[in-house]
Amino acid sequence: MTYRIATIIGSLRADSINRRVADALIRLAPSNFDFIDVSIGDLPLYNQDDDANQSAAVLRMKAAIESSGGVLFVTPEYNRSIPGALKNALDHGSRPYGNNSWSGRPAGIVGVSPGGTGTAIAQQHLRSVLTFFDMPMFGQPETYIQWQADLVNEDGIFADGSQAFFQNWMNTFSTFVTRNLVHQKG
Repeated sequence: MTYRIATIIGSLRADSINRRVADALIRLAPSNFDFIDVSIGDLPLYNQDDDANQSAAVLRMKAAIESSGGVLFVTPEYNRSIPGALKNALDHGSRPYGNNSWSGRPAGIVGVSPGGTGTAIAQQHLRSVLTFFDMPMFGQPETYIQWQADLVNEDGIFADGSQAFFQNWMNTFSTFVTRNLVHQKG
């Protein structure tokens, strides 16, 4: 069985370090996991007045989430929280009321930031929102990573000291997703 996982990068930067980490992490996934990039940069600002007539970008994002068995969030930490673009995407995906695209999809969270605490606070804020959406969340190992220039090399591979940690994370995440989806169907 192939598992389709939506990947959402919280940073909109062209040279996002979180995108580099996401790409390197996805390379470690089992062969039966298919990761799709779900763009959030083209979403309009969420406005409840638009719930009855969502934009094409919102409908595209919601369809990508709904066709996926799980979600991988890879996000920086901005001002001790999640980026506004990510929160905007979360709000769009949960609306209109009663049409929550996130519900029931197992989620994993990874993030890197230059700060000493990595993305610890942003991840806790994100977990709070995802709990409200009824998303089962992968908990251990946590990934509050401080960005170092050599974390991901030019070939898109984790540095030797990090490779084993991230491989363990991906192995454990893929098992979590598989178990959750089998449980939901069972």
